[in-house]
Amino acid sequence: MSSQLIPGGVPGLIARQAEVRPQALAVSDGTTVLTYRQFVLEARRLAAELAARGVGPGSAVGLLAARSARQVVAQLAVWWAGGHLVPLDPAYPRTRTEGMLADAGVRLTLGDKALLAGAGLAEERTFALDGSELPGGALAGAAPHPALDDPRARALLLYTSGSTGRPKGVELPHGAIADLVTAPDAVPMGPGDRMLYHSPATFDASTYELWVPLANGAAVMISPADRPTPEELARDVERFGVSAAFLTTALFHHLAARQSRIFGVLRTLVVGGEALSGQHARTVLRAFPWLDLRNAYGPTEAATMTTLHRLGEDDGDGPPPIGRAFGGARTAVLDEHLGPVPPGARGELWIGGARLALGYLGQPELTAERFREIPGHGRMYRSGDLVTARPDGTLDFHGRADGQVKVRGFRIEPDEVEHALRRHPAVAEAAVVVRRPGQEDAALTACVVPADGQRPATAALRDHLAELLPAHLVPTAWTLLEALPLTATGKVDRRALAGTAAEQAPADGPAAPLTPLQQAVAEAWARALDRPVDRPEADFLAEGGHSLMAMWVVDDLREDLGVELSLADFFGHPTVAGQAALIERSLLAAADRPAEDTR
Repeated sequence: MSSQLIPGGVPGLIARQAEVRPQALAVSDGTTVLTYRQFVLEARRLAAELAARGVGPGSAVGLLAARSARQVVAQLAVWWAGGHLVPLDPAYPRTRTEGMLADAGVRLTLGDKALLAGAGLAEERTFALDGSELPGGALAGAAPHPALDDPRARALLLYTSGSTGRPKGVELPHGAIADLVTAPDAVPMGPGDRMLYHSPATFDASTYELWVPLANGAAVMISPADRPTPEELARDVERFGVSAAFLTTALFHHLAARQSRIFGVLRTLVVGGEALSGQHARTVLRAFPWLDLRNAYGPTEAATMTTLHRLGEDDGDGPPPIGRAFGGARTAVLDEHLGPVPPGARGELWIGGARLALGYLGQPELTAERFREIPGHGRMYRSGDLVTARPDGTLDFHGRADGQVKVRGFRIEPDEVEHALRRHPAVAEAAVVVRRPGQEDAALTACVVPADGQRPATAALRDHLAELLPAHLVPTAWTLLEALPLTATGKVDRRALAGTAAEQAPADGPAAPLTPLQQAVAEAWARALDRPVDRPEADFLAEGGHSLMAMWVVDDLREDLGVELSLADFFGHPTVAGQAALIERSLLAAADRPAEDTR
């Protein structure tokens, strides 16, 4: 189905579902449950309120809210009023959020009261979603805005890492999202299915998790935890009866290695973000042969997913392919002169069709560089990815043609991190590379040349970046060098840098002895970090840990000690001693609980 033939775009499709199956489950977060009729009524009511606040075509509306039924209602309401969404991450530094709001021209931000206050936003420019009862009440009379019938009307503004040091605002139109959700050869989805929504709204996978099910009569089941652990994800899948989900490749690898029970509940699983390990895919399919496992590829600039491949026995022992284009997407494998390459020969992947973004907000030169008219193909996006095409058109992925990297599913332009590092007075020069100590992990590594013979502490540099950049852009490993190595052409030799050893922060004095609980925590850390941890004051982030490693540790501590830590607790107590004390309190509380219950 073409987006030009869909009245009202994705909101129109959802309204149609409400007419056909008004009492069917649409959205649930475990506390609030909305049928399709209730969901549409609430969205239309909020849309009327937003329209009264001036939201209409061209209006950029910020969204700063935790995942919940209200948050999903708000997203649909913004579209219904004619505006477009600018999702914000509560974990981002305030300077980052302020920069995005200014760049997007946001005049009204929807969200949770506490998050809006924490971001320092003026009250007259915010709209709190808390406090109103869902569902119930009479329809306010809002109707879908006519702008939704225009497939080129802006729907989403998603920010990605930028090579100039400035994040790029990718402008996704309604037509691109409509083509994604109505693609007949994509993942099957319909009434009776339940999709897990656990990605941040700032991550383009949330577009798939929300609108594919809702446009096709399925239900969205919301994982309420801010950063759910693997155990929490498994519980959500079980208690909600989830049949379909998306996982980043790194998280899939972790769950596959542990044979997570999550695979026993799902019927369909889409994996994407990085190169998929064939070994992990085969392990899961042998243990759970009924699972429909699909490898997805696609940049934000092409509405989340461009190609899909359903994995099966015919894939052999090599890396799985990324598949073929589906829905309104088209692909071409071209050489440096923009000519076609024969099957089996490497070329750069260009993406075209109705799923393309409009461009980058306020960056016409960058838009012209990445989106080009190609003779015989029309308007296409230069992905920067190297692929080969099989005789049947199936694509195999072979890495990047430029310096962009992927770490745990996040797209990272090293230049952006380097720009931020050079703003520190103790840094003369910097380069950022990715090291891969193992198949399942990647570490963003900063190589720093100090200014004027200084030796800046890595903690100070990390804190400096944390004030400017999201957590996924802050390196977890650091190396101080006298000079950056250069190639024969005078460019930074990033391959040589990737092979240098990361430095550890020097310890202050001899290590204090570890208590038994501290030793258990240190051993769990050591397995994740792949090196010894022997100090109670050791800090997880300072040791090179990151959010995915934290998931591994939380899983190990649950299995080893029978205690469960949330990721919020984990990062709220980031030292060995702090986590051991937290675990001790949890164990004592558990021991006292039966006595209290019998009084």
